[in-house]
Amino acid sequence: MPAINHPVVIKSPPKLPASEDAVHINVDASVYFPEEAQTDEDPFVTADGSLINEQNPRQHRWLALSRNLLSRWGGQIEYGDSVRVEGISPQMDGTYVVRDAMHRRIKNRIDILVGPNDKIMGYWEDVKLIKL
Repeated sequence: MPAINHPVVIKSPPKLPASEDAVHINVDASVYFPEEAQTDEDPFVTADGSLINEQNPRQHRWLALSRNLLSRWGGQIEYGDSVRVEGISPQMDGTYVVRDAMHRRIKNRIDILVGPNDKIMGYWEDVKLIKL
């Protein structure tokens, strides 16, 4: 009897369930380093008091939000919330925890924590931010 070849089916990873309650926001995105020139006089402490690993800041997968997105200033996201970022790159997209705030002049933006040795720079527009 001849062998029957069945087609190989490759399944995509499951998408997170869409929820009518989920917060979806289009933002611009950039990266920041934990250094005084980009933060404040205490660059290894985030706005919510979390301590950044000086050797590998990127391992945390933390980000800062512009203040207009944080509940403290009238937004819908709080420190400690997990958010999904989509639209930068396969390397940068993913789940992050909100730990920091940006300067009050900045609106509708996220700033992803990386280290200077990560060699990641950039500014991205129309990035999707989803509160999980």
